This record gives sequence, structure tokens and C-alpha cells, in this order.
Amino acid sequence: MPQQQKGRTLDPTEAAWLAGLIDGDGTVALPRRHKNEHRQLEVSISNTDFALLEYVKSIVGMGRITRKRSIAKNHTPSGAYQISNRQALTLLEQILPYLRTYKSKRAKLVVDNYVRLTPRNGHYTSQLLDERRRFVHEFLSLNPNHKHRITMTGAWSS
Repeated sequence: MPQQQKGRTLDPTEAAWLAGLIDGDGTVALPRRHKNEHRQLEVSISNTDFALLEYVKSIVGMGRITRKRSIAKNHTPSGAYQISNRQALTLLEQILPYLRTYKSKRAKLVVDNYVRLTPRNGHYTSQLLDERRRFVHEFLSLNPNHKHRITMTGAWSS
């Protein structure tokens, strides 16, 4: 079994800078790797500046950089820094105070619930599965592209 990489403890300046980068060019997501799998935590940053992505990886001390496939010849080559599961959780715990977009709500929800709702052995009770489904639903609803409208009183409605 591969050993989990140990990351660095970010200083406040690094944590704030990284939070700004994730707020702008990053994602805090729960994608599925395969159709019938449970969703896994992933934090990623996409950019055309590979030196920037390498710097992110160096200050975090874990994660990976992948190249994105260019479809058109006139597109600038780009890549993504990605970190997943408990390593991503460790990162979110450090940058959470500095996030400013809807990603802060997603990060808070993950920090408060992910370990409890994601057993390392992958064995879920029916109660835990129900709680995890509610968690995933709440997480995915924290998206500015979700269809909401604002009422005349300023309250959100679906």
C-alpha cells in the first residue's frame, strides 16, 4: 500500500495566497472517479503557468500536476494541480479562514463532516450512507451556478 505524503504547515501568508488562488482559479469538488463509486474530495487549480502550479505543489508539499489535453492548436497548453481525499482535507483546514467565495462554505462543510462520513475501510452502514447522501447533496447545492433566484425581500429561493 502506498504511503500517504505528508504536507507542510503553511504560514499565514502562504495560506491566504493559496486561498485566493483557489477562490479564483480553483475548485473544491466531490467528483466521482468511476460511475458507481462514492464521491471523493478533490481540490484543484487550473492554469497555463506551469511554474505557478509547481510552486503550489512545493508549498503544499503534496499533490500532483497533470497536463490538460489541448483540443485546438491555438489553445495555450494548460495543466492542473490536484490534491485528493484526506490530503485535500488537510489543505482545506489550513486555508479555510482565508477563503471568500462559496468555496469557503464547501470547505467548512467538508472540514466539519468528511472524516466522519468517509470511513477509511469503505464500509458504510445504511445510516452512514444516508448521512453521506445528505452531505453530498448539501455540498453540491453550495454552487453559484445552481439555479436560484433572489426574491424582492433579498432572500434566496429555489
